[in-house]
Amino acid sequence: MGNLGIFDTAKEAVAAAAVAQKKLMNDYTMEDRQRFIEQIRKEMGPRIPELAQLEFDETGYGRVEDKIGKDTGAIMLSPGTEAVPVGVIAGSQGLTVEYYAPFGVIGAVTPVTNPVATIIANAICMMAGGNTVVFNAHPAGVKSSTAALQGVNQAIINAGGPENVATMPAVPTMETLDDIMYAPEVKLLVGTGGPGMVKTLMSAGKKVVAAGPGNPPSVIDETADIEKCAQALVASATFDNNLLCIAEKEIFCVDAVFDQLMDAFERNGNRRLTREEADKVTAVGIVQGKDGSYSTNKNFVGKHASVILKAAGVPCEGDPRMAFFEAKNEDLYVQVEQMQPIIPVVRCKDFEEAQALAYAAEHDNKHSASIWSKNIDHVTSFGRLINTTVFVQNGGTMSAFGIGGSGTNSPTIATPTGEGVTGPQSFVRRRRFCMAGGGNYLL
Repeated sequence: MGNLGIFDTAKEAVAAAAVAQKKLMNDYTMEDRQRFIEQIRKEMGPRIPELAQLEFDETGYGRVEDKIGKDTGAIMLSPGTEAVPVGVIAGSQGLTVEYYAPFGVIGAVTPVTNPVATIIANAICMMAGGNTVVFNAHPAGVKSSTAALQGVNQAIINAGGPENVATMPAVPTMETLDDIMYAPEVKLLVGTGGPGMVKTLMSAGKKVVAAGPGNPPSVIDETADIEKCAQALVASATFDNNLLCIAEKEIFCVDAVFDQLMDAFERNGNRRLTREEADKVTAVGIVQGKDGSYSTNKNFVGKHASVILKAAGVPCEGDPRMAFFEAKNEDLYVQVEQMQPIIPVVRCKDFEEAQALAYAAEHDNKHSASIWSKNIDHVTSFGRLINTTVFVQNGGTMSAFGIGGSGTNSPTIATPTGEGVTGPQSFVRRRRFCMAGGGNYLL
């Protein structure tokens, strides 16, 4: 028996989700689904501080105050049934309607970096499209994932909906993931993580919506409002200690305003590193694998800058949001997706060099990037070159998700598989109903 969606085995979780999906589509309307979503927002909204603290206590990643903002966006700004599209083609030969139907049961992998936001927001968007979902939570985020999932189910039940719209095995492992991936009831797989996770999901031979790695650069040219830029970049690049895949991770600034930017960072209370200090931090923050490649040191992912500096033997007073340094383009903190509030700033002779180096550092992930410029030609040029899923002018990358700009929220940015910022429209399949022979065309 399940406990508000939590089951002893993955097979039980899949079976329960399959029963729930049939009930969701046969016994309830789209208006009911929207009512369930509104109930989730109503009940989970007041619990955000509690869930943020639980996630921090369990994972040790990020900042509680930022998690509150992140989870608020995920719960309140994720789109509902209004985002499920309907298309109509009308002509003298008749009327054709394109409906978007659910896949059915979705199997989803959640990251340890954002368990609460990922589970609640994806449950909302997937249910909006008529799906149910089986999550395989990250083992290091089971407690917070369980609390989020049970809260979602309880809200749906309180609104008169079915049980087990979202389910998960109580003890997630690679074996439970296999049971979910290869279950015949599961028609779509969704995951957030690195290249290994994407490869694993695709090995099941099913449709996959996957969010992969990113190394988002920011370009600053000589027309930028440096004070505004410095404040916004710090807020974005250090949000939840740089855990978000969309957060800027390296900066390319033209020489004409480089010193102004560095001074502005320091005036705002951030820790400027000397070259020697930056080398010490790199020695602990970035590690080399057996294959010779470099990656972030997982022991310092999402940690406070002060914690990382202390481990590197670099003095640090207080709790600065960010540590930053003048970097060379080949520095590992420039080229690696570090997910730490240690931000390299590369001095570039002009805009052309800045955008070229930024493009190379993004590694063609097509994920996210930003530019600070009032020159529309520069903005257009970099936007075309970088070709990322998320591209922001004069704001942090989070602006595209309704935080400082216009947009909906989503914890899953599907770059490898091309869906981009996911929502209900990402978890449905297109159907076409044609009333032929001039039927139902009234003109």
